[in-house]
This record gives sequence, structure tokens and C-alpha cells, in this order.
Amino acid sequence: MDIKTFTAVAKVLPSNISVCIRGAHGIGKSSLTYQLAEAMDLKPIERRLSQMSEGDMIGLPELVDGTTSFRPPDWYMMACREPCLVFLDEINRSTDEIRQAAFQVVGMHSLNGHALHPETRVYTAINASSEYDVGDMDPALLDRFYVIDLEPTVEEWLEWATINCHGFIVDFIRSNHKILEHDGPIEPGAVYPSRRSWKKVNDCLVSAKLIEDPNDARFYGVSVGLLGPATAAAFVDHIKKMDLHMSADDILNRWSKVQTKVKKLGNERFNILIEKLVDHSVKNTWSDRQAKNLKKFIDTMPDELKLGFWSALTDHPERTQMLENIKRAHVHLVPVLLAAVDGNDTP
Repeated sequence: MDIKTFTAVAKVLPSNISVCIRGAHGIGKSSLTYQLAEAMDLKPIERRLSQMSEGDMIGLPELVDGTTSFRPPDWYMMACREPCLVFLDEINRSTDEIRQAAFQVVGMHSLNGHALHPETRVYTAINASSEYDVGDMDPALLDRFYVIDLEPTVEEWLEWATINCHGFIVDFIRSNHKILEHDGPIEPGAVYPSRRSWKKVNDCLVSAKLIEDPNDARFYGVSVGLLGPATAAAFVDHIKKMDLHMSADDILNRWSKVQTKVKKLGNERFNILIEKLVDHSVKNTWSDRQAKNLKKFIDTMPDELKLGFWSALTDHPERTQMLENIKRAHVHLVPVLLAAVDGNDTP
């Protein structure tokens, strides 16, 4: 199930139904639970069960009037007092004792007589058993869950990465879908790319101010430790070959400086720039000068891409900035588009 479908389903499940998200490592299971917590106005509480002791999970014993009872940990009591989303990560990497305690929380929404808030939701996440040395999930425990096998699409990651990652990484994955994550046998000790590792590469290269300098040996040095040698080499090679200074801003504001480079682009690079311009139009209002530069850019496109660009630009006219941009660009682009139509109709 992809993220969009699961998000829609999760919101209609009753709060007393615990959810188990099952999938490969690094696909965004943890971040998805935080997004759901925000969408449902729940306070997120995350606990990684593989790193917890029994006391961390069930609390510590105390003697009251000659009777021993357990005082639950603070995180659990918070989920009893107010609506929360309790996220118990890596449940299948935890000890048997921790798993038995989790059984109470998952199955009964209670722990040693302390019931969770009626609106509190319980989520867990497990990695595919073939990836790690993990214990098999008890069928009786698994039966307590709504189980979802999460398989997010590349398009969903690209949509997220457009906001959260540098454009060069987005460009590379858009051109190389299969390199987003490893899909094959895992060799012990080997490093492979994942959705999580691409975000780490982005953060490291951006913070070190290396993202636009693939000729610096440190660019590869940072990438190889997070992506593995083959993927890191392909990434570096791609960035070296692409025009590092081609952005929507360049097209709209610095056309005279980039027009020679634009004329050398193939369809693939044109399509990438088209996506950048459409994204730019969602977030910014264009001036008349920018609309004129856009017209010059479209003049250089192959005819088959011109109409596709206009279609993409007008796909979301309900957005205020895009509507204004469409109106401003329309005056300059109509002659170009009509010429493209005539060209396509010519036998």
C-alpha cells in the first residue's frame, strides 16, 4: 500500500485498533507516524523497543500498604492523560519481556491496570525479517494489529524531497528511479542506498557546502559512506555532467546568461526544468519580465514539450500564485503554443 492510501485509511480506523506498519528499512515508517499524529492532532510519543529495558517499558515496582505494584513510566502516563499517538518502533527486535509488555498495550490499550486515553492510538513498525536478525512476530500478537505492508512509490518520495532535499538529489532520483533504494539481496556489512540515506546525504552535503562541488573529493567521500561505492560513483558522475546552475530562477531572472546552455539541453533536462518552473509558479508570483523570459525559454523547446509545459502549468489554477502567473504568461505564450500546434499538425 502506498503512503497516500494508507494515510486515508489510518484516519478512519477506530482509535482502539492498533496499527503495525511493516516494510523495508529507511522507507519513512517513523516519519509517517509523525505526519499522522500531526494530521490527527495527537501528541507523538516514540519509543524504540529494541533499546528499552523492561523497566523502561512497564515501569518500576513500588510497595504500597504491603502490596507490590508497578508505577508506569512517564511517557505511558502521558498517553493515559491526553490523546497521543504512541509509536512503538522495532517491536520485532525487542526482547521477549518487552514484547510481552507491548502485548498489553497493543491488545488492551492498558498496562498493569492503567488504561490509555480513549483517543490515544498505538502504532508499531517492523522491518522485513529478511533484512535483520529479528525475532518472528508471535501470530497472537500480530493478530491484534491492523497490519499494513507499506510500499511508498518513487513519486511520493520525489514529492516529499522537492521540499526537503536539494534539487540536485531530486534531479538524480527523478532520472534514476531504481537507485532510490536497494532492491535485491543484502550482503552482510554492505552499504546500500535508502530513502533515509538520501536525506542524510542531502543534509551532510548541504551543511558542508559541498552540494554544488562534485569535483571536491569530499563530495564522494560523504556519499560513499551513506550510499555505497556504486551508487555514490553514479551520483557524483551525474552531478558532474548536469548543468549545476540551471534553476527556475536562472530561466526567469538570468536568461541572457543561461540561454546558450539551454539550447544544448535534451528532452530529459528540459522536462526537469519544466518541473522546476511549475513548482516555482506555485510558490512565487511572476513579474512581466519573468513571463517574457519564460516565453524565450519555451521558444527553445522542442514542439512536443511546449504543450506539455502549458498543461502542467495550468493543472492547478485554483492556487492563487499560479492563477496570476497563468494570466501573465498567457499573453506571451499563446503565439508560441499556436505555432507548436501548427507544427504538430503539419504532415
